[in-house]
Amino acid sequence: MSEPRDLLILGGGLVGMTCALAAARQGISSHVVDRATPEQLTAEGVDGRASAISTASWNLFGNIGLADALEPLGCGIENIAVTDAMKPGRIDFIPEPHEGSLGRMFANRDLRIALFEAARGEELIDWHSGAEVVARHRDAYGANVTLADGRELSGSLMVAAEGRRSPTREEAGLPLAHWQYDHAAIVTALAHEKPHDGVAWEIFYSAGPFALLPLLDDAQGRHRSALVWTVKERDAAGVTKLGKRAFEAEVAKRMHGIYGAVEEIAPRAAWPLGFHHSAQITDTRLALIGDAAHGIHPIAGQGLNLGLRDAATLVEVVADGMRLGLEPGDAQLLARYERWRGLDAFSVSVATDGLTRLFGIPGGAASAVRRLGMGAVQRIPALKRWFMDEARGVSGDLPELLKA
Repeated sequence: MSEPRDLLILGGGLVGMTCALAAARQGISSHVVDRATPEQLTAEGVDGRASAISTASWNLFGNIGLADALEPLGCGIENIAVTDAMKPGRIDFIPEPHEGSLGRMFANRDLRIALFEAARGEELIDWHSGAEVVARHRDAYGANVTLADGRELSGSLMVAAEGRRSPTREEAGLPLAHWQYDHAAIVTALAHEKPHDGVAWEIFYSAGPFALLPLLDDAQGRHRSALVWTVKERDAAGVTKLGKRAFEAEVAKRMHGIYGAVEEIAPRAAWPLGFHHSAQITDTRLALIGDAAHGIHPIAGQGLNLGLRDAATLVEVVADGMRLGLEPGDAQLLARYERWRGLDAFSVSVATDGLTRLFGIPGGAASAVRRLGMGAVQRIPALKRWFMDEARGVSGDLPELLKA
């Protein structure tokens, strides 16, 4: 059996590795186990998605020493424009000059590369990539796993960060609310004639939201945006198989000329969309983080940020407890983590699900009511400020790692 560590993190993706690095900055050691290798996860074309990193999540990356590596790779979000099918009643969320941007857009591949490079140089992280977990065990004395090659790893606290279909969560039997949206997200990148000026567009159609997210200009000087186009699941295969010109024509039609001529410049992929929320995110020597705990619609771009908040909160709870002489897997600490994250994660999940259903109601009357509400938000500064704080992730009781 290898040397015991404080944390036994199962899943070395964006949330799991961020958790390990944040823990290391607090002097907390970890085993990180992932069935994929870094080369598989960072290969060109494997994951063409991009993520909106909120202000609070950017603070986290800064506090764990990743800001310098990531700064040149991200595109600031200066404005979030929300519209119902480009009809009158648009909302523009624009921060005050002293507040900086509303967030930053990063290619998932760039985030992974930065995290993995940092993890390779961190002595407190024992990284087991390309490793398959075949057995898990937790009891009052600790947690351990057995890998397919026979190695055994142990820790005080098992952290499940394996994603939506977390085998650790399923094995623990934690209750889960879940449903499918009958939607799929078509993801790719576009080059366009006009600059985006840092605007993130959320254009709602009855079939699903159509999001354009600003990216940095490429080496050729082309203006670029990431596209997340939600379609009915039955239409996803057809949209994915469209020829390049036909796809560009369909995209341009939904953009109403805001960026001029468009060109698809990245591989196209379709991701089925669903909702799940674990009613319980802890168990004996176990904590769930990220998509293992909750999976939401990408309508508000908060999925990854929600997981990063989990990681930052868990690390603070464990660090505070260890300073008092408690083990990372102590039941008191897990109860604090459950209380701290439970309500926030549930609130964001329910709000996101409600938005998905609200903007999916077809018909002119429903559209008129939505636009009336959006107009009210545009005119009421306090309400608009609340929505912007939520988008930036700076509302509520934040752990120190999420603060500037």
